[in-house]
Amino acid sequence: MPSTRHAARLAQQAGLCIAMGATALGAQSSGYGLPQTDARMNRFVDSVLARLTLEEKLGQLTQYRGPWGLTGPQTREAGAADIKAGRVGSFLGVRGAAATRELQTLAVTQSRTRIPVLFADDIVHGWRTIFPVPLAEAASFNPEIAERTARVAAVEGAAAGIHWTFAPMVDITREPRWGRIVEGAGEDPYLGSIIAAAKVRGFQGRSLRDSLSLMATAKHFVGYGAAEGGRDYNTTDIPLRTLHEMYLPPFEAAVKAGARSIMAAFNEIDGVPMHANKRLIDGVLRDRWRWDGILVSDYTGIMELLQHGLSADSAAVGRLALDAGVDVDMVSNIFYKDVAREVRAGRLPVAVVDSAVRRVLRTKYELGLFTDPYKGSSTAREQALTLTAESRSLARTAAQQSIVLLRNERNTLPLTAAGKTIAVIGALASDARSSLGGWAAAGRAEDAVTVLAGIRNAVGSRGRVLYAAGAPVEEQDTSGFADAVQLAREADVVVLVVGEHQDMSAEARNRSSLDLPGVQQQLVERIYAVGKPTVAVLMNGRPLSIPWMASNVPAIIESWYLGVEHGNAVADVLFGTVNPSGKLPVTFPRTVGQIPIYYNHKNTGRPSDAKERYTSQYIDVPFTPLYPFGHGLSYTTFSYSAPILSRAKAGTHESVDVSVTVTNSGSRTGEEVVQLYVRDDAGSVTRPVKELKGFTRVSLAPGERRPVTFRLTPELLAFYDLQYRKVVEPGTFSIMVGGSSEQLQRTTLELTGRVHVLDARPIR
Repeated sequence: MPSTRHAARLAQQAGLCIAMGATALGAQSSGYGLPQTDARMNRFVDSVLARLTLEEKLGQLTQYRGPWGLTGPQTREAGAADIKAGRVGSFLGVRGAAATRELQTLAVTQSRTRIPVLFADDIVHGWRTIFPVPLAEAASFNPEIAERTARVAAVEGAAAGIHWTFAPMVDITREPRWGRIVEGAGEDPYLGSIIAAAKVRGFQGRSLRDSLSLMATAKHFVGYGAAEGGRDYNTTDIPLRTLHEMYLPPFEAAVKAGARSIMAAFNEIDGVPMHANKRLIDGVLRDRWRWDGILVSDYTGIMELLQHGLSADSAAVGRLALDAGVDVDMVSNIFYKDVAREVRAGRLPVAVVDSAVRRVLRTKYELGLFTDPYKGSSTAREQALTLTAESRSLARTAAQQSIVLLRNERNTLPLTAAGKTIAVIGALASDARSSLGGWAAAGRAEDAVTVLAGIRNAVGSRGRVLYAAGAPVEEQDTSGFADAVQLAREADVVVLVVGEHQDMSAEARNRSSLDLPGVQQQLVERIYAVGKPTVAVLMNGRPLSIPWMASNVPAIIESWYLGVEHGNAVADVLFGTVNPSGKLPVTFPRTVGQIPIYYNHKNTGRPSDAKERYTSQYIDVPFTPLYPFGHGLSYTTFSYSAPILSRAKAGTHESVDVSVTVTNSGSRTGEEVVQLYVRDDAGSVTRPVKELKGFTRVSLAPGERRPVTFRLTPELLAFYDLQYRKVVEPGTFSIMVGGSSEQLQRTTLELTGRVHVLDARPIR
């Protein structure tokens, strides 16, 4: 076929021989994701590089926007002339097998370089089959589900001609006001690391050369989730030890899983914007972790160095970014327009440009684009692999496991449908677009099952379902209250669907309040006053402060934005077809004034104590969260034995097993997420009151008991000491196991001997 002939011709021009079936690099990686050395690939890349002019090299480092790529300031799209002139190395937001084949044909047949272009997109939680938003999926505490949904997203995206996804977002955040909390795994670095690795494996598959794999991008490097005031793009203030123990671990996990791309963050660290942060990009990523993938800017991230105040000259900020290790300029077009004069003036060595170009060319080689620039894409394949029955089934399973039962007083749930009249109230109940959540890629509202539709599907002819919107999500409009109250009076049970529409939990959609927006709180209180059994279903992409509901509404379900099967999954839980098993990946505050509030905090010299005045607390609300990290109820109950250690004393260099017996003490089969927490009771630097160090899901029939064992390795007990070395220190450790970060059984482990140094290199 034409692509094979072209690859062979290019190889002949380079004086090399490419094996058409060569094993892909990057998927099978060693250590920190560094591909095994391939001399043939290096010779090929160097030969291609030698043929390029300086402008063509900079073209390889330039990413242009396509029709679906606008996520910031308006920038121009590239056209055929840009491709033919070698000014384009990759595209953001060009979609579909037909469109990508057309542009790729121009690149490999009509440009002087004949180098294929990369097609990138934000495939965050699905392509056309939309799965739960990442925060929701993290609530499943199930890396297998996370990997499987990423695999389906990769298959659909690759079938649409995409090579490169800008996901997963692995930013840890303790800031629920921040709109992009919805895109990550929440507040915990251990959970975030497990999910990050799973998503990378799912997107990239067994081999990047596979025609249905995508190159994954861990973003945003680093500290983006610590934006001050919860305002997107804002500055951060992160201590060095916190940076390495809280914010960097998910990136390291992604790198170890083989992620071939990382995206720089908009924020600065210690006065240096990340798009110019050589200390962290070259120092940590490339030197300490020995990662050699592509570092891509965020949207206009290089241009924004001008606003940061690093320089008033675009050529200078382009030089700073390239020298720091940024390889690809997303839509700023500064690399192509301005950097050549920096090289010719001697202010930037051409070797810096060449290193970045090598990484881009190497990636294209790893993806198999020099063998088949189209990667087998066709409109027929795209249609056959998109939104299949199998992918919808997986979407429903993922959605079911992502739902968190926050409250269930008097066994209000599950509901009975037969012979009942059910009033569904709330504008979000019929909002198909919000069911998908933000960053829905090629998802369509018509593909989504709303909560109202899901309830109607479940009830069928067995009962009656009434519906009233009640009130808009954001507006101060109470005109629909009367109809909603009347429906509630006619019903046997009320399902209230309240929260945020999908565009309220998204990039640049930050909130100063975490209360229900608009007049929804008033609506909840009016409906509750009718006196009918009431269930609240939350739809939102961040923790909400709902103290009145938590004290009054007997049953509350956190449903997030669950994707195409949102409504069916919610109905499965409401009517007991599925027993809820999700756990909160982030703390729910009582009020926005408690922020930041997170489970793995430090103890302080005067720990919180409601009985003592001069301790760390508030005078107007309890210091405790509304719902803690790891919280999630079930329609059954689980009991835990005291944890047992394989040895009560061990050396600092040794591993210890922690075992606990979990019993289903209720009357229904259910799944429990068993969670392991550790506290270093006394260290050379202060340590958190508890840290998640393990979790697993177990399914138990009524009365069934099962032993669960975790292995505590030195790596899991290590921290950065006064000299910023990674060490395990002798002393006692509190070992805690349970069903949430607050409901725990405890024992004590003692480590003896010398300080065990895992990494003597001080962090910087």
